[in-house]
Amino acid sequence: MDTSNRILFFSKMPILSALSPAELEQLAGYAQFRRAPKFQFIFMPDEPADHLYFLVRGRLKTGTFSSDGREVIKEILQSETIFGDLALAGETTRSEFAQALHDEAEYLAVKVSDFQQLMQHNQRLIFACLHHLSQRLQRVEERLAKLVLKDARERIIEFLVETAGREGRRVGFETLVKHYLTQQDIANLTGTSRQTVTSVLNDLRKSNLIYFNRNSILIRDIEKLA
Repeated sequence: MDTSNRILFFSKMPILSALSPAELEQLAGYAQFRRAPKFQFIFMPDEPADHLYFLVRGRLKTGTFSSDGREVIKEILQSETIFGDLALAGETTRSEFAQALHDEAEYLAVKVSDFQQLMQHNQRLIFACLHHLSQRLQRVEERLAKLVLKDARERIIEFLVETAGREGRRVGFETLVKHYLTQQDIANLTGTSRQTVTSVLNDLRKSNLIYFNRNSILIRDIEKLA
């Protein structure tokens, strides 16, 4: 990925909208282009948090491991997304992991110290980073509220509806969602078990609200499902 394409990529990211053309060029000079094969971990808990990352292509999942070794997924990230961003909030050692999903991921790595140099000379960038981190915290709080206030079935259905709204393709009343997560992944995202996910999906299929296979989920009528 050459410098001009790095500049173009960075210019599309809302968090970097405060950067001048010269600063975008400077950031592009700092950035290292990397690839992660499918399922490879980009970083793991307890590793040094000395880089920020910008996802160029592919999908990632971020999360943690419970005390008994179970995976807890926090977010599924799409392209043009920043990750490893807790380093901006003072994290020096990673508290979570980032892992490529079923396709190769391409991303740019920038040293935190280099990014902080840009922040020192651009107050608007500081405010943009604070806004980004506050939105991240809000998503965490919303997810915690769902775990407390909603039962497993409601959380799984809400996950389907949100995924359809974000990634689905409408065909009349139906919505087709490419199915790139395993049922265990859905369980790890919704704080349930794989057996519960299987049971809920089968029940929704019997009710003719959805149809699913290994590659996709077809929601018959998203308003009825919601």
